[in-house]
Amino acid sequence: MSLRVLNDHYPKSLHSQQVGNVDPEIPDHLTKGETVRVLVSGGAGFIGSHVIHLLASGGHDVIAVDLPPAVDSRIRAEYDDRIRWIAAEPDDVDTLIRAAEGVEAVCDHGFRPGAGNTFNDLPWHVRNNDGASAHLMTALHRSGFDGRIVLGSSVSVYGDGKYRCAEHGHLSPGPRRPDHLEQGRFEPACPICNADLHPVRITEDSEFDPRSVTAASRVHQEYLWRAFALHHELPLTVLRAHHVYGPHMARNAPLGGVAGVFRSQIDAGVRPQVYEDGGQTRDFIHVADVARATELATTATLPHRGPLHVASGRTTTLLEVATTLCIARDSRLWPEVIGHSVPGDARHLLASPDRAREALGFRARITLQDGLSTFAHAPLGAPHAAALVDA
Repeated sequence: MSLRVLNDHYPKSLHSQQVGNVDPEIPDHLTKGETVRVLVSGGAGFIGSHVIHLLASGGHDVIAVDLPPAVDSRIRAEYDDRIRWIAAEPDDVDTLIRAAEGVEAVCDHGFRPGAGNTFNDLPWHVRNNDGASAHLMTALHRSGFDGRIVLGSSVSVYGDGKYRCAEHGHLSPGPRRPDHLEQGRFEPACPICNADLHPVRITEDSEFDPRSVTAASRVHQEYLWRAFALHHELPLTVLRAHHVYGPHMARNAPLGGVAGVFRSQIDAGVRPQVYEDGGQTRDFIHVADVARATELATTATLPHRGPLHVASGRTTTLLEVATTLCIARDSRLWPEVIGHSVPGDARHLLASPDRAREALGFRARITLQDGLSTFAHAPLGAPHAAALVDA
Protein backbone atom coordinates (compact mmCIF):
# COMPACT_ATOMS: atom_id res chain seq x y z
CA MET A 1 0.00 0.00 0.00
CA SER A 2 1.47 3.34 -1.03
CA LEU A 3 1.10 6.67 0.72
CA ARG A 4 -1.28 7.67 -2.08
CA VAL A 5 -3.60 4.80 -1.18
CA LEU A 6 -3.47 5.74 2.48
CA ASN A 7 -4.33 9.33 1.55
CA ASP A 8 -7.47 8.09 -0.19
CA HIS A 9 -8.82 7.41 3.32
CA TYR A 10 -7.64 10.66 4.89
CA PRO A 11 -10.00 13.65 5.27
CA LYS A 12 -9.86 16.31 2.55
CA SER A 13 -8.69 18.79 5.19
CA LEU A 14 -5.32 17.02 5.10
CA HIS A 15 -5.01 16.79 1.34
CA SER A 16 -4.32 20.51 0.96
CA GLN A 17 -1.03 19.91 2.77
CA GLN A 18 1.70 17.99 0.98
CA VAL A 19 2.48 15.19 3.40
CA GLY A 20 6.16 15.07 4.25
CA ASN A 21 6.97 18.59 3.06
CA VAL A 22 7.93 21.52 5.27
CA ASP A 23 4.94 22.77 7.24
CA PRO A 24 4.54 26.55 6.83
CA GLU A 25 3.07 26.77 10.34
CA ILE A 26 6.21 25.43 12.01
CA PRO A 27 9.02 27.89 12.86
CA ASP A 28 12.25 27.38 10.90
CA HIS A 29 14.27 26.64 14.04
CA LEU A 30 12.19 23.52 14.62
CA THR A 31 12.69 22.13 11.12
CA LYS A 32 15.78 19.99 10.61
CA GLY A 33 15.53 20.05 6.81
CA GLU A 34 17.82 17.08 6.19
CA THR A 35 17.08 13.41 5.72
CA VAL A 36 17.39 11.02 8.64
CA ARG A 37 17.93 7.26 8.77
CA VAL A 38 15.15 6.01 11.07
CA LEU A 39 14.36 2.62 12.56
CA VAL A 40 10.64 2.21 13.30
CA SER A 41 9.66 -0.74 15.46
CA GLY A 42 6.07 -1.85 15.03
CA GLY A 43 6.14 -0.56 11.46
CA ALA A 44 3.30 -2.86 10.40
CA GLY A 45 0.99 -1.74 13.20
CA PHE A 46 -1.85 0.74 13.15
CA ILE A 47 0.13 3.88 14.04
CA GLY A 48 3.52 2.61 12.86
CA SER A 49 2.26 2.00 9.32
CA HIS A 50 1.22 5.63 8.97
CA VAL A 51 4.49 6.82 10.50
CA ILE A 52 6.76 4.93 8.12
CA HIS A 53 4.98 6.14 4.99
CA LEU A 54 4.97 9.74 6.17
CA LEU A 55 8.71 9.55 6.91
CA ALA A 56 9.41 7.89 3.57
CA SER A 57 7.40 10.53 1.71
CA GLY A 58 9.64 13.16 3.30
CA GLY A 59 12.71 11.51 1.83
CA HIS A 60 13.89 9.84 5.00
CA ASP A 61 15.59 6.44 4.98
CA VAL A 62 13.18 4.13 6.84
CA ILE A 63 13.86 0.70 8.31
CA ALA A 64 10.59 -0.87 9.46
CA VAL A 65 10.78 -3.76 11.94
CA ASP A 66 7.93 -6.05 12.93
CA LEU A 67 6.99 -9.68 13.43
CA PRO A 68 7.66 -12.02 10.47
CA PRO A 69 3.96 -12.60 9.52
CA ALA A 70 3.31 -8.88 9.61
CA VAL A 71 6.31 -8.05 7.44
CA ASP A 72 5.44 -10.81 4.97
CA SER A 73 1.92 -9.46 4.54
CA ARG A 74 3.24 -5.94 4.14
CA ILE A 75 5.64 -6.89 1.38
CA ARG A 76 2.99 -8.92 -0.45
CA ALA A 77 0.62 -5.97 -0.20
CA GLU A 78 3.01 -3.90 -2.38
CA TYR A 79 4.19 -1.32 0.10
CA ASP A 80 6.47 1.65 -0.56
CA ASP A 81 9.79 0.47 -2.00
CA ARG A 82 11.56 3.30 -0.16
CA ILE A 83 10.99 1.38 3.07
CA ARG A 84 13.28 -1.49 4.04
CA TRP A 85 11.43 -4.21 5.93
CA ILE A 86 13.09 -6.40 8.53
CA ALA A 87 11.28 -9.32 10.18
CA ALA A 88 12.24 -10.05 13.77
CA GLU A 89 10.77 -11.80 16.77
CA PRO A 90 10.59 -9.60 19.90
CA ASP A 91 13.69 -11.22 21.43
CA ASP A 92 15.79 -11.52 18.25
CA VAL A 93 18.58 -9.19 19.36
CA ASP A 94 21.00 -10.19 16.59
CA THR A 95 18.53 -9.19 13.86
CA LEU A 96 17.74 -5.96 15.69
CA ILE A 97 21.44 -5.12 15.87
CA ARG A 98 21.68 -5.48 12.08
CA ALA A 99 18.56 -3.35 11.66
CA ALA A 100 20.05 -0.59 13.83
CA GLU A 101 23.22 -0.27 11.79
CA GLY A 102 23.79 3.39 10.91
CA VAL A 103 20.44 4.68 12.16
CA GLU A 104 20.23 8.22 13.53
CA ALA A 105 16.83 7.91 15.19
CA VAL A 106 14.59 5.20 16.61
CA CYS A 107 10.79 5.39 16.81
CA ASP A 108 9.35 2.69 19.05
CA HIS A 109 5.73 2.05 18.04
CA GLY A 110 5.87 -1.66 18.76
CA PHE A 111 2.88 -2.25 20.99
CA ARG A 112 0.14 -4.89 20.84
CA PRO A 113 -2.91 -4.34 23.05
CA GLY A 114 -3.76 -8.02 23.57
CA ALA A 115 -6.88 -10.06 23.05
CA GLY A 116 -9.03 -8.36 25.67
CA ASN A 117 -8.61 -10.45 28.84
CA THR A 118 -4.93 -9.66 29.22
CA PHE A 119 -4.53 -11.62 32.46
CA ASN A 120 -5.03 -14.81 30.47
CA ASP A 121 -2.35 -13.77 27.97
CA LEU A 122 -0.20 -11.72 30.36
CA PRO A 123 3.18 -13.39 29.51
CA TRP A 124 2.48 -12.91 25.78
CA HIS A 125 1.51 -9.30 26.43
CA VAL A 126 4.70 -8.49 28.34
CA ARG A 127 6.91 -10.32 25.82
CA ASN A 128 5.49 -8.38 22.88
CA ASN A 129 5.44 -4.95 24.50
CA ASP A 130 7.77 -3.86 27.30
CA GLY A 131 9.80 -7.04 26.72
CA ALA A 132 10.19 -6.22 23.03
CA SER A 133 11.31 -2.69 23.89
CA ALA A 134 13.87 -4.10 26.32
CA HIS A 135 15.38 -6.31 23.61
CA LEU A 136 15.46 -3.36 21.21
CA MET A 137 17.36 -1.35 23.82
CA THR A 138 19.84 -4.19 24.23
CA ALA A 139 20.41 -4.18 20.47
CA LEU A 140 20.90 -0.41 20.41
CA HIS A 141 23.32 -0.62 23.34
CA ARG A 142 25.42 -3.29 21.65
CA SER A 143 25.41 -1.47 18.31
CA GLY A 144 26.63 1.80 19.84
CA PHE A 145 23.53 3.80 18.89
CA ASP A 146 23.89 7.51 19.71
CA GLY A 147 20.85 9.16 18.08
CA ARG A 148 17.50 10.36 19.29
CA ILE A 149 14.62 8.22 20.53
CA VAL A 150 10.89 8.76 20.02
CA LEU A 151 8.55 6.50 22.00
CA GLY A 152 4.90 6.13 21.08
CA SER A 153 3.06 5.96 24.39
CA SER A 154 -0.56 6.48 25.41
CA VAL A 155 -2.87 8.55 27.53
CA SER A 156 -3.77 5.31 29.33
CA VAL A 157 -0.79 5.85 31.66
CA TYR A 158 -2.87 8.40 33.57
CA GLY A 159 -5.78 6.10 34.37
CA ASP A 160 -8.53 8.62 35.01
CA GLY A 161 -8.28 12.34 34.38
CA LYS A 162 -7.91 15.33 36.68
CA TYR A 163 -10.87 16.83 38.48
CA ARG A 164 -11.92 19.82 40.54
CA CYS A 165 -14.30 19.99 43.48
CA ALA A 166 -16.15 23.29 43.86
CA GLU A 167 -15.30 23.29 47.56
CA HIS A 168 -12.03 21.36 47.84
CA GLY A 169 -10.20 22.34 44.66
CA HIS A 170 -8.14 20.15 42.31
CA LEU A 171 -7.64 16.48 43.08
CA SER A 172 -7.16 13.05 41.55
CA PRO A 173 -9.83 10.67 42.80
CA GLY A 174 -9.40 6.92 42.84
CA PRO A 175 -11.58 4.54 40.83
CA ARG A 176 -15.30 5.29 41.02
CA ARG A 177 -17.26 3.48 43.70
CA PRO A 178 -19.10 0.34 42.55
CA ASP A 179 -22.27 1.34 44.43
CA HIS A 180 -22.30 4.70 42.65
CA LEU A 181 -22.00 3.00 39.27
CA GLU A 182 -24.78 0.56 40.11
CA GLN A 183 -26.99 3.54 40.97
CA GLY A 184 -26.20 5.20 37.64
CA ARG A 185 -24.08 7.88 39.28
CA PHE A 186 -21.25 8.00 36.78
CA GLU A 187 -19.48 11.24 37.65
CA PRO A 188 -16.50 10.81 40.02
CA ALA A 189 -17.23 11.96 43.56
CA CYS A 190 -15.11 14.10 45.82
CA PRO A 191 -13.50 11.82 48.45
CA ILE A 192 -14.05 14.54 51.05
CA CYS A 193 -17.58 15.87 50.53
CA ASN A 194 -18.98 13.30 48.03
CA ALA A 195 -20.05 16.01 45.58
CA ASP A 196 -19.75 15.42 41.84
CA LEU A 197 -16.40 16.51 40.42
CA HIS A 198 -15.76 18.59 37.32
CA PRO A 199 -13.07 17.50 34.80
CA VAL A 200 -10.02 19.64 34.03
CA ARG A 201 -7.26 19.13 31.46
CA ILE A 202 -4.31 16.95 32.36
CA THR A 203 -0.76 18.02 31.59
CA GLU A 204 2.34 15.95 30.96
CA ASP A 205 3.30 16.42 34.61
CA SER A 206 0.23 14.53 35.85
CA GLU A 207 0.95 11.40 37.89
CA PHE A 208 0.79 7.89 36.47
CA ASP A 209 -2.17 5.78 37.57
CA PRO A 210 -2.31 2.72 35.26
CA ARG A 211 -5.49 0.69 35.72
CA SER A 212 -5.00 -2.11 33.21
CA VAL A 213 -2.29 -4.46 32.00
CA THR A 214 -2.04 -2.42 28.81
CA ALA A 215 -1.54 0.81 30.73
CA ALA A 216 0.99 -0.79 33.09
CA SER A 217 2.99 -1.99 30.06
CA ARG A 218 2.99 1.54 28.69
CA VAL A 219 4.31 2.92 31.96
CA HIS A 220 7.01 0.25 32.08
CA GLN A 221 8.07 1.08 28.51
CA GLU A 222 8.38 4.74 29.42
CA TYR A 223 10.51 3.99 32.48
CA LEU A 224 12.76 1.57 30.59
CA TRP A 225 13.37 4.05 27.78
CA ARG A 226 13.94 6.83 30.29
CA ALA A 227 16.62 4.76 32.03
CA PHE A 228 18.21 3.84 28.68
CA ALA A 229 18.29 7.45 27.50
CA LEU A 230 19.70 8.68 30.80
CA HIS A 231 22.46 6.05 30.87
CA HIS A 232 23.47 6.74 27.24
CA GLU A 233 22.93 10.53 27.45
CA LEU A 234 20.46 10.48 24.55
CA PRO A 235 17.39 12.64 23.92
CA LEU A 236 14.08 10.84 24.48
CA THR A 237 10.73 12.23 23.37
CA VAL A 238 7.66 10.38 24.67
CA LEU A 239 4.51 10.98 22.63
CA ARG A 240 1.44 10.19 24.73
CA ALA A 241 -1.25 9.85 22.09
CA HIS A 242 -4.82 10.32 23.15
CA HIS A 243 -7.71 8.40 21.59
CA VAL A 244 -6.37 7.57 18.14
CA TYR A 245 -8.64 6.54 15.28
CA GLY A 246 -8.30 6.25 11.52
CA PRO A 247 -7.78 3.85 8.60
CA HIS A 248 -6.66 0.30 9.48
CA MET A 249 -7.27 0.52 13.21
CA ALA A 250 -8.12 -2.79 14.82
CA ARG A 251 -11.50 -4.34 14.23
CA ASN A 252 -13.58 -5.59 17.18
CA ALA A 253 -10.74 -5.02 19.65
CA PRO A 254 -11.95 -3.52 22.96
CA LEU A 255 -8.39 -2.46 23.82
CA GLY A 256 -7.67 -1.15 20.33
CA GLY A 257 -9.92 1.91 20.47
CA VAL A 258 -13.59 2.63 21.04
CA ALA A 259 -14.03 4.23 17.61
CA GLY A 260 -12.98 0.97 15.98
CA VAL A 261 -15.46 -0.97 18.13
CA PHE A 262 -18.30 1.35 17.10
CA ARG A 263 -17.33 1.01 13.43
CA SER A 264 -17.19 -2.77 13.68
CA GLN A 265 -20.65 -2.88 15.24
CA ILE A 266 -22.08 -0.67 12.50
CA ASP A 267 -20.43 -2.85 9.84
CA ALA A 268 -22.11 -5.89 11.40
CA GLY A 269 -25.51 -4.18 11.30
CA VAL A 270 -25.59 -3.87 15.09
CA ARG A 271 -26.40 -0.68 16.95
CA PRO A 272 -23.15 0.65 18.46
CA GLN A 273 -23.28 0.07 22.19
CA VAL A 274 -22.30 3.01 24.38
CA TYR A 275 -21.50 2.30 28.02
CA GLU A 276 -22.79 4.26 31.00
CA ASP A 277 -24.93 7.19 29.85
CA GLY A 278 -22.70 8.08 26.89
CA GLY A 279 -21.47 11.21 28.62
CA GLN A 280 -17.86 10.05 28.97
CA THR A 281 -15.57 12.62 27.33
CA ARG A 282 -12.37 11.98 25.41
CA ASP A 283 -9.93 13.77 23.12
CA PHE A 284 -9.93 11.96 19.77
CA ILE A 285 -7.10 12.47 17.30
CA HIS A 286 -6.69 11.13 13.77
CA VAL A 287 -3.83 8.73 13.11
CA ALA A 288 -2.48 10.99 10.35
CA ASP A 289 -1.98 13.74 12.94
CA VAL A 290 -0.23 11.27 15.26
CA ALA A 291 2.11 10.28 12.42
CA ARG A 292 2.86 13.94 11.76
CA ALA A 293 3.69 14.54 15.43
CA THR A 294 6.07 11.58 15.28
CA GLU A 295 7.76 12.98 12.18
CA LEU A 296 8.21 16.36 13.87
CA ALA A 297 9.68 14.77 16.99
CA THR A 298 12.04 12.68 14.87
CA THR A 299 13.30 15.44 12.58
CA ALA A 300 13.21 18.67 14.60
CA THR A 301 16.53 20.49 14.75
CA LEU A 302 16.53 20.41 18.54
CA PRO A 303 15.02 17.22 20.01
CA HIS A 304 12.53 17.63 22.81
CA ARG A 305 13.43 15.78 25.99
CA GLY A 306 10.41 14.48 27.88
CA PRO A 307 6.75 13.65 27.36
CA LEU A 308 4.32 15.43 25.04
CA HIS A 309 0.60 15.01 24.54
CA VAL A 310 -0.48 14.24 21.00
CA ALA A 311 -4.02 15.52 21.23
CA SER A 312 -6.43 17.82 19.48
CA GLY A 313 -7.34 19.93 22.50
CA ARG A 314 -11.00 19.28 21.70
CA THR A 315 -13.28 16.97 23.66
CA THR A 316 -16.38 15.03 22.75
CA THR A 317 -18.62 12.44 24.33
CA LEU A 318 -18.64 8.80 23.32
CA LEU A 319 -22.32 9.10 22.43
CA GLU A 320 -21.48 11.91 20.00
CA VAL A 321 -18.78 9.79 18.36
CA ALA A 322 -21.11 6.82 17.91
CA THR A 323 -23.88 9.06 16.57
CA THR A 324 -21.56 10.79 14.08
CA LEU A 325 -20.40 7.44 12.71
CA CYS A 326 -23.99 6.24 12.32
CA ILE A 327 -24.95 9.38 10.42
CA ALA A 328 -21.85 9.24 8.21
CA ARG A 329 -22.59 5.66 7.23
CA ASP A 330 -26.32 6.27 6.70
CA SER A 331 -26.59 2.94 8.44
CA ARG A 332 -30.19 3.44 9.63
CA LEU A 333 -28.82 2.48 13.02
CA TRP A 334 -28.68 4.57 16.14
CA PRO A 335 -26.43 4.17 19.20
CA GLU A 336 -27.73 2.12 22.10
CA VAL A 337 -26.89 3.50 25.54
CA ILE A 338 -26.65 0.40 27.74
CA GLY A 339 -25.70 1.84 31.14
CA HIS A 340 -23.04 -0.83 31.78
CA SER A 341 -19.72 0.25 33.32
CA VAL A 342 -16.27 -1.30 33.06
CA PRO A 343 -14.21 -1.30 36.28
CA GLY A 344 -11.33 1.16 36.10
CA ASP A 345 -12.61 3.03 33.04
CA ALA A 346 -12.06 6.78 33.04
CA ARG A 347 -15.11 9.00 33.05
CA HIS A 348 -13.36 12.02 31.56
CA LEU A 349 -9.89 12.31 30.08
CA LEU A 350 -9.13 15.75 28.68
CA ALA A 351 -5.69 16.79 27.45
CA SER A 352 -3.69 19.96 27.23
CA PRO A 353 -1.87 20.08 23.85
CA ASP A 354 0.08 23.25 24.71
CA ARG A 355 3.49 21.70 25.34
CA ALA A 356 3.57 19.84 21.99
CA ARG A 357 2.66 23.06 20.20
CA GLU A 358 5.46 24.95 21.96
CA ALA A 359 8.08 22.19 21.59
CA LEU A 360 7.33 20.92 18.07
CA GLY A 361 4.95 23.41 16.52
CA PHE A 362 2.39 20.60 16.42
CA ARG A 363 -1.31 21.28 16.02
CA ALA A 364 -3.89 18.70 15.07
CA ARG A 365 -5.23 19.54 11.61
CA ILE A 366 -8.08 17.08 11.17
CA THR A 367 -11.35 18.02 12.82
CA LEU A 368 -13.33 15.25 14.48
CA GLN A 369 -16.25 15.80 12.10
CA ASP A 370 -14.03 15.42 9.02
CA GLY A 371 -12.07 12.57 10.52
CA LEU A 372 -15.07 10.50 11.59
CA SER A 373 -16.90 11.13 8.32
CA THR A 374 -13.96 9.63 6.44
CA PHE A 375 -13.32 6.93 9.01
CA ALA A 376 -16.88 5.70 8.63
CA HIS A 377 -15.91 4.30 5.22
CA ALA A 378 -12.20 3.58 5.73
CA PRO A 379 -10.80 0.02 5.84
CA LEU A 380 -10.54 -1.59 9.26
CA GLY A 381 -8.33 -4.35 10.55
CA ALA A 382 -4.69 -4.53 11.50
CA PRO A 383 -2.67 -3.58 8.40
CA HIS A 384 -0.75 -6.85 8.53
CA ALA A 385 -3.91 -8.98 8.63
CA ALA A 386 -4.26 -11.47 5.79
CA ALA A 387 -7.49 -9.83 4.67
CA LEU A 388 -5.65 -6.61 3.90
CA VAL A 389 -3.44 -8.25 1.32
CA ASP A 390 -6.38 -8.62 -1.03
CA ALA A 391 -8.03 -5.33 -0.06
